[in-house]
Amino acid sequence: MNQIKDLTNGNIFSQILKLAIPIIATSFVQMAYNMTDMAWLGHVGSSTVSAVGTAAYLTWLGQSLMYITKTGVEVGISQSIGRKDFSGAIKFAQNAVTLSLLISGGYALVIALFATPIVDLFNLNSEFVKQTAVDYLHIVACGMIFTYTNLTFSGIYIGAGNTRTPFWVNAFGLLMNMILDPLLIFGWGDIPAMGAEGAAIATVGSQIAVFALFLYFLLRKRNPLGTTRYIGRLRKSFTNPIFKVGGPVALQSAFFALFAIALARVMIDIAGGDEIPLSVQSIGAQIEALSWMTAIGFSTALGSFTGQNYGAGQWQRIQKGFFITVGIAATVGLISTLLFLFAGTQIFGLFLNAREQHVIDLGVVYLIILGVSQIFMCIEIASTGAFNGIGKAIPPAIIGIAGNFLRIPMAFLLSYGLVEWLPDFTRWIQSDNIPVTGVWWGMTLTSILKGIVLFVWFFFILFRHPNNDHPLPFQNIWIKFIPSRIRQQTIVSKRMTSQTTSLNSEENNKKPGNQ
Repeated sequence: MNQIKDLTNGNIFSQILKLAIPIIATSFVQMAYNMTDMAWLGHVGSSTVSAVGTAAYLTWLGQSLMYITKTGVEVGISQSIGRKDFSGAIKFAQNAVTLSLLISGGYALVIALFATPIVDLFNLNSEFVKQTAVDYLHIVACGMIFTYTNLTFSGIYIGAGNTRTPFWVNAFGLLMNMILDPLLIFGWGDIPAMGAEGAAIATVGSQIAVFALFLYFLLRKRNPLGTTRYIGRLRKSFTNPIFKVGGPVALQSAFFALFAIALARVMIDIAGGDEIPLSVQSIGAQIEALSWMTAIGFSTALGSFTGQNYGAGQWQRIQKGFFITVGIAATVGLISTLLFLFAGTQIFGLFLNAREQHVIDLGVVYLIILGVSQIFMCIEIASTGAFNGIGKAIPPAIIGIAGNFLRIPMAFLLSYGLVEWLPDFTRWIQSDNIPVTGVWWGMTLTSILKGIVLFVWFFFILFRHPNNDHPLPFQNIWIKFIPSRIRQQTIVSKRMTSQTTSLNSEENNKKPGNQ
């Protein structure tokens, strides 16, 4: 087998770091597509940014659907490799690619046919913003089958422990996008200025190039699984595990996108139809992606690491990998918090003209509010990778969906009922903008809640799992707070499992073939 990395032996910290760095770099490359568009379009005007930001919710929703195949193939391949079932790893890859082509093609068709009524749901006042968003979506839909299938191709490499190839392939696409963006947005020579449509064409063109390069590597060079056949007949024995693991992840991300769309609608209503807060949130989300994309990189690395060790039954390495990754993610969150609190003006000013200072000031407030929750958000994301690795994707989905849904009623509560309790930020904004900040406070408070709950949930999985006999950090201190009944049940369960394993081992040793 080619390009497969064994993660069941060796130094845990270095393995996770080596896995994560290319994934993070790849995530930054993917994020840079949007940031490059926003940076250039910001010089066209905030209305154009609002239009592309509105369309981005729909592309985000489509990307969420592709987590079915991306996450499913990562975990399926990594667990198969941990069990030394290389034939199964190939079958997972074939089923995931076939599914990704079907799902992305269907979603692209829906967007192409219904872009106008979908954009109308945002209730935007500006006809320019609405029409620009529709035009942008029509162009982007033409390339969705390439854009979204590229995610599955990346998942194949990541599941096999090869995270470098997806980085270099996506970096090539980013370079193309950075070259094409200013040429098509502002025009040059005989090329007319196309604004948002030019940004869409640049993105589609670069993603087609990435797709072609992935095919070249998969079929000719750096083949991760030693096969040239990546499309095949769908089989329930492989599609079911893909949906079981990837489905909850996709569902969580899709609901996140849907709730974000609903929240954007709520925010526009709170702002009286003014699209500036939506523009601020669109840019702010790209900036905030610096932290959560980094956390996702470590989360994905942890998922692959955990998957192989879960397949090999090595719970001690799973536990160590979890705490190492969560510690790294929390550090990333802390750094992001400091940057958001103390360098907001400089960061947000990179995306807008200086003449739109009032928009920049509102953006600074956005970063301050979201900066409060960065550590907890990164912990939540890292913990999700651990759940995915052991094939339990439902708990993160439950916490994620519930927490994100909670943002909508909290937006109303904070923006209307408790608006007088909100900080006024008089240094940056006027009193008329204070209700809008209630939406952002709801986002940050729910992020804190999700991070705490998900971390504690996996913590107790480690504590109660019968195959994990390695003591947890500071166990002698916090174990005193666990009710004695639960503590006793856990001890008995572990003892019974240990005795059963010992008896099975003795019986195997007594067999004639083992004498």
